[in-house]
Amino acid sequence: MLSPHTRVLLTVLALVCAGAALYFRRAQNAKGARGGRISGPKVAWLFYAVFLWFLVCPLVAMDTAVPVEARAMLGAFAAFMWLRGAAELYLLYVTKSWRPPYGVAHDVACIALVLGGLFWSRARWMGALSTVDVWALAFVGLVLVSLFVEVAYAALFFHAVEGRTTGDEGIWFADEEQARFRRINRLTLALNVPLYVGLAVLLAMGLGVAR
Repeated sequence: MLSPHTRVLLTVLALVCAGAALYFRRAQNAKGARGGRISGPKVAWLFYAVFLWFLVCPLVAMDTAVPVEARAMLGAFAAFMWLRGAAELYLLYVTKSWRPPYGVAHDVACIALVLGGLFWSRARWMGALSTVDVWALAFVGLVLVSLFVEVAYAALFFHAVEGRTTGDEGIWFADEEQARFRRINRLTLALNVPLYVGLAVLLAMGLGVAR
């Protein structure tokens, strides 16, 4: 379904992200790491989001095998997300002034962007759909679901840390030991399963492993 070039890149990037996730958790959980320790479920969610939003979306957007309407939506979303990533890293590590409401506002804007793209291209999706059309719609749907999930996580985390995410002592991650993060970690673990399964199925179809 996807082009051979995209298939190779996705496979390589998936392996790179898996290795990076293991390294990041070890580094972040070292004593004194900025932002605090991070739990296993949150590492899995963080790298799921990074892989899907920052890597898979732009690759799919550049693949000519995908319907142009879906490519336009995913390309615009990926560009908007890369801008957010650069701004967030600057606010986290340079000014130390990142607050989850900034991310929530961006997520809501991304949701509006994708929904607007679906409305704009509605004529494409209202007739008889090919296999690649269905795949593209399902992929866009997964992106939307992940954005709604991120909004919920950000709101719960901001409440749990009582807004203390700025300065040298700011908390950026939910760890496994503190009781205030217990519900967030349980929810993240529960949602990681269907999110990973959904992405794995779509990638397997895109890579031609499953039909």
